[in-house]
Amino acid sequence: MDLSSMIPELLSALPLTLAIMFVALLVGFVLALVATTFRVRRIAVISQLADLYVSYARSVPVVLQLFVAFYGLPLVTGLFGMDDFLSATTASMVGLSLYHGGYLSEVMRPAFLAVERGQHDAADSLGYTFRQKLTRVIGPQAVHIALPGYGNAIIYLIHNVALVMYIGAADVMATAHLIMERDYNQYQFGTYLVLAGIYSLLCLIAWIIVRFFELRHAKYTSKTASAKITFTANV
Repeated sequence: MDLSSMIPELLSALPLTLAIMFVALLVGFVLALVATTFRVRRIAVISQLADLYVSYARSVPVVLQLFVAFYGLPLVTGLFGMDDFLSATTASMVGLSLYHGGYLSEVMRPAFLAVERGQHDAADSLGYTFRQKLTRVIGPQAVHIALPGYGNAIIYLIHNVALVMYIGAADVMATAHLIMERDYNQYQFGTYLVLAGIYSLLCLIAWIIVRFFELRHAKYTSKTASAKITFTANV
């Protein structure tokens, strides 16, 4: 099998890779929002648990987090009689979602705290609830600060999706290794070169999308800068 016939076979595994990545992006984003909210508001016990979760996600190697999800979660689902519930694909989604959520929380929290204190005080003086302050005043400003870090988090996630092959998920990387074993490793360099192209393209697309939102939000920020200053001054 030459490279021209290998590429379609590799691309056939791309939908699973993208599915794992998108689920981890969405679930991880929600987890990051929840964890960041608790870490910012400093609620007794709950905030400490959120800190512990973020520490776990950032300190433990991603491949080890995948093994913990693959071998540990069946122990939990087994308690409810769902021994066959967790597949390698599901474990990959769970493990990467937990990793991405913890990592992303360390992007969101500094962005929230980086908004100048006067904006927080002004919103508090107007009687805004935490949700209103977040959505109307602090959130839009924090988004602009967090976008570059969020882009890096997405790229790191794309890189780490390649590790799901170690727990048996049939992603692009696992498919490439199966092809090489079947062809007695004749096209190792070419296969890895194609893989590098696929992952580079995914990262490029992610960078373009994030960059688009950075530029768009920069225009929004410049238009609202004077209003922000007036808002603080009037209070």
